[in-house]
Amino acid sequence: MGKVEYTPKTLLYPVPVLLVSSGTADGRTNIMTAGWTGTICTEPPMAYVSIRPSRASYGMIRNSGEFVLNLNTEALAAAADQCGVISMNECEDKWALTSLTRGKALHLDYAPIIMESPLNIECKVRQILPLGSHDMFIGEVVGIDVSEEYIGENGLINLDDAGLIAYSSRKLPNNVPVGSYVKLGETIGRYGFTAKKDIRTH
Repeated sequence: MGKVEYTPKTLLYPVPVLLVSSGTADGRTNIMTAGWTGTICTEPPMAYVSIRPSRASYGMIRNSGEFVLNLNTEALAAAADQCGVISMNECEDKWALTSLTRGKALHLDYAPIIMESPLNIECKVRQILPLGSHDMFIGEVVGIDVSEEYIGENGLINLDDAGLIAYSSRKLPNNVPVGSYVKLGETIGRYGFTAKKDIRTH
């Protein structure tokens, strides 16, 4: 089967769908949903989120220099959708809208964590890269908050039962492509399974 050339677009699927929380010195906070996000470095631990300058969270993160990446689950899918389609101009208090709970970040001054998220990644902005439609906020990971139920007896984090979700492109019955929230499926192999030896993950 051959290949068909397609218009250059951002068609990397699935992608993470995270709830990004931010705040300001005067106590205002916001939640936005982001798919353009991920890990970029191990030492020091670095993550990024790319945001359009028109988004309310953009100014908050740029001014405060911090943000939190909150992992998303099946139980939080409705909240993620609301935070993705409703702007802060339409709803000043997305916490009340989504019934999510603000928590105090351990290493940040303004950005709160989302208590219902199984894992929160606290980041301090180290660099902002203007790239076009979006600016990339590169953040150093300064703290991780994990819900107690996902820490095993060995102290390792296990999110297998958290119901994590991703964002992908699917088609409606009329063949119109649309973004979809999808639940991550079953394990088909562990890291290093092709090597047929005990390789410890990091």
